[in-house]
Amino acid sequence: MAVRVYRGLSPVPAVDAGDRGLAYGDGLFETMRVARGRLPWWPAHHARLARGAAALGLVAPPRDWLEAGLAALLAGAPSDAVLKLVLTRGAGGRGYAPQGAGEPTLVLSLHPLPAAIAAPLVLRWCTLRLALQPALAGHKHLNRLEQVLARAEWDDPDVHEGLLLDARGRVACATAANVFARIDGRWLTPRVDECGVAGVARAWLLDRVPDAAEAALSPADVESAEALFLCNAVRGILPVGRLGERRWPPHEGLRALAAAMGRELAAG
Repeated sequence: MAVRVYRGLSPVPAVDAGDRGLAYGDGLFETMRVARGRLPWWPAHHARLARGAAALGLVAPPRDWLEAGLAALLAGAPSDAVLKLVLTRGAGGRGYAPQGAGEPTLVLSLHPLPAAIAAPLVLRWCTLRLALQPALAGHKHLNRLEQVLARAEWDDPDVHEGLLLDARGRVACATAANVFARIDGRWLTPRVDECGVAGVARAWLLDRVPDAAEAALSPADVESAEALFLCNAVRGILPVGRLGERRWPPHEGLRALAAAMGRELAAG
């Protein structure tokens, strides 16, 4: 795994032990698909990173400098991989107050693509519920303990993912993906104004699919949907075949949608 660490705009050998990202999850991250040595959705990832940095009061590196660093790392990367970017507030003293933190920390790392999933996904409902926090909703911040605890609920290799509800009992997302349900002829996805992540693949679908929209969804809405899929910026669209006892046959329109997103993700 190739890793590069920066403090401010200068390379350093490792992350400082007092980094606020380690101590408090005080930072953001982006997980990006590498295709043919390039980042197909980089503009969307950078835009989300910039929004998150503004919301948290983090100092993001200049875009041209960051893109030069990404290009240097990708020059030695496999043709297809995953690139993770972590931005933290930097090292600071003990205590939650962000004042006095040093220069921001940036970590860039390359990882292998996850193994392909050949069959439609099998899902389960998670017991853990996501807390409501509008100040953090939508942003890809480093504090993912809710997702860690939710993913620890099962160890069955035949279950691919878990769906999470929020504290109000509404469908929120999967542990590592957004969810879309086909209801009354439309693709609907939960809102991300109180919890959840505004996924890059989710945004692509909302922008390009005429009948896609945000909605408040109950578990009953999802279980009675005509079709269901998960999506993220690394794997693209993943059709769901079963959720608990509910099963879905292949959806013809979903095949074309998945193929269209797959072509973009593989374009490089």
